[in-house]
Amino acid sequence: MQVSQLDKTFFALSDPTRRAMLAQLAEGDALLKDLAEPFDMTLPAVSKHLKVLEDAGLVKRTREAQRKPATLDPKPLKEAADWLEKYREIWAANFDRLEGLLDEMKKINKEGK
Repeated sequence: MQVSQLDKTFFALSDPTRRAMLAQLAEGDALLKDLAEPFDMTLPAVSKHLKVLEDAGLVKRTREAQRKPATLDPKPLKEAADWLEKYREIWAANFDRLEGLLDEMKKINKEGK
C-alpha cells in the first residue's frame, strides 16, 4: 500500500511533540539539541520525531560544517490546509442548511401554538 503525502503529513501532525517541534521551527532553524531542550526525552527519541517530520517533508535538514540545522518546510502544511478547507466548506454548507431547517421548524412550531 502506498502512503500519500497527505497521510504522512497528518501522521506527523498527530503527535503533540512533533507539533511543538514544528512550532519551534516556525520561529527559525534549530539544531537537534535545541529542539530537544523543552522535552523530557533523550536525543535519540527527539531524533526519531524529527525523522518522522523529515519523512513527511515538513522539515528539511542541511549540513553546515559540523552542524545539521532543521528548517521548517510549510508546503505540506499548505496542502493539508487546502484539503481541510474543501471539507470545511462542505460542513459549513451542511450547517447552513441545518440552521435553515431549524428556523423553519421553529416558525412552524410558533404558528401552531
